Amino acid sequence: MQYRTIAGTTVSAIGLGAMPLSIEDRPDERRAVATVHAALDAGVTLIDTADSYHWHAGEAGHNELLIARALARYGGDTSDVLVATKGGRGRGGDGSWTVIATPEHLKRAAEASARRLGGEAIGLYQLHKPDPAAPWAESVGALRDLLDAGTIRAAGISNVTTAQILQAHQILGDGLVSVQNQYSPAVRDSEPELRLSARLGLAFLPWSPLGGISRSSLDGPSGPTSTGTAFHRVAAEHGVSPQQVALAWLLSRSPSVIPVPGASRPASITDSARAAELTLSREELTQLGEELPG
Repeated sequence: MQYRTIAGTTVSAIGLGAMPLSIEDRPDERRAVATVHAALDAGVTLIDTADSYHWHAGEAGHNELLIARALARYGGDTSDVLVATKGGRGRGGDGSWTVIATPEHLKRAAEASARRLGGEAIGLYQLHKPDPAAPWAESVGALRDLLDAGTIRAAGISNVTTAQILQAHQILGDGLVSVQNQYSPAVRDSEPELRLSARLGLAFLPWSPLGGISRSSLDGPSGPTSTGTAFHRVAAEHGVSPQQVALAWLLSRSPSVIPVPGASRPASITDSARAAELTLSREELTQLGEELPG
């Protein structure tokens, strides 16, 4: 495993996106815990979760509680594992997602997440999505208050524009350490946000990083995938999975990039973690960069 940093904290270059372990069609707890343990065995030290990662109504925090139990049951040392969680979204149990990022809600949500995860403070707390009904500065200000109160050690923002990153950086200063936007072989709209994050020294955590190569948990069973792309051809030449090639390509985009691929099986995260050791040539990276999977 290779490693990168989030605000001076060393983490694995590949993280675990834990959402598939708790939402629709989730695995049973035995397999879910085995998936987390497989990630740890592979050297993964960044786990991405959220209070809204659940399936049914009334079970907010399902994924956070699952991660806490999995870490507690692991036989090895987990002191270097950074659990990053998020607040500001909700689910009603009918498959829909809501957004609520008022300061009052974010503070209550962070305190609840801290209780579920255990420990003295949340290692990284991210505002899940801007709320159209709440001024952005006020939502970010809640993160400032949570930092000052010691509820969280570091703050991040997700699903944001460059203007929102700059405003959050003005409010939070060094307390802002990460940006988490959708970014993948098929979805590259966040190039400006990636470049800005790198310039500001912020980690950039692509969510759904395998878009175009594998279906996201958000896509459902009929979500699009691709075959026969440059990613598949390069994978065949290296004798690895196209998913590994996609993650290695993402890592090449910037030293600030730390992908968090989702997984619901031990084999999936074990394969993804190997991407950190895959070296792609300049010619291969150029070929991959010029092709969008169809």
